[in-house]
Amino acid sequence: MKLRTLIVDDEALARERLRGFLAADPSLMIMGEAASGDEAVRLIRESPPDLLFLDIEMPGMHGFEVLQQVKDCLPGAVVFVTAYDQFAVKAFEVHAVDYLLKPFDASRLAEAVRRVRHRLSQENGATSGARMEALLAELRPRVAPPDRLLIKTEGKMVLILIHHIDWIESADNYVVVRAGKARHLQRETLASMEAKLPGDAFVRISRSHIVNIKRIKELQPLFHGEYCVILEDGSRLTLTRTYREVLNRFGIS
Repeated sequence: MKLRTLIVDDEALARERLRGFLAADPSLMIMGEAASGDEAVRLIRESPPDLLFLDIEMPGMHGFEVLQQVKDCLPGAVVFVTAYDQFAVKAFEVHAVDYLLKPFDASRLAEAVRRVRHRLSQENGATSGARMEALLAELRPRVAPPDRLLIKTEGKMVLILIHHIDWIESADNYVVVRAGKARHLQRETLASMEAKLPGDAFVRISRSHIVNIKRIKELQPLFHGEYCVILEDGSRLTLTRTYREVLNRFGIS
């Protein structure tokens, strides 16, 4: 039986290269591609693939977030495509999760597919899901973030006190950190920036925005379960339905 396969990577050339390698394997059927985490979540929910090739570092929503969003309909097997650090690679190995470390060649890809087929024949969906949950738990930040954030911008490095940050927004492959009248641009994903911030002080309210809880002045209900978040500086942002659980922090169910 052919494995229904989904490719997720924000780089078009990376998707094309992976698709070319996979096309040589008659045991696979490429069911689609996604260039973002949001698109990946939609496609997986519409029709969970047997095999998912998932990039980790993507703007807006990284690969681990994608899996958190689809925990109720996980693919049969996941192969991470990554240039990630050795800690993550070690975690993949400990939990017997397949990965492709960029750059990789056709033979390494074929080996990953063979491993996937063997694993699918040996374990059920519950075992696979438990394995993924254990991996995601291990990769979550374990230490408290520092009280300052290092921003590399305009040829210099700036240290910002974290509690001075008002809100952060994504801008393609960059994030914009807003602190008072200052505006700092850094090449980084919003997800990786979020991991550096204390969870008790900052909340993700949408795919594009993180806000300092103490800067929130007012919440106004909108349509379809969304809210307008008004900050002390007058900024108006939208809390989207996907991140509705944030409302529990304010006693709103």
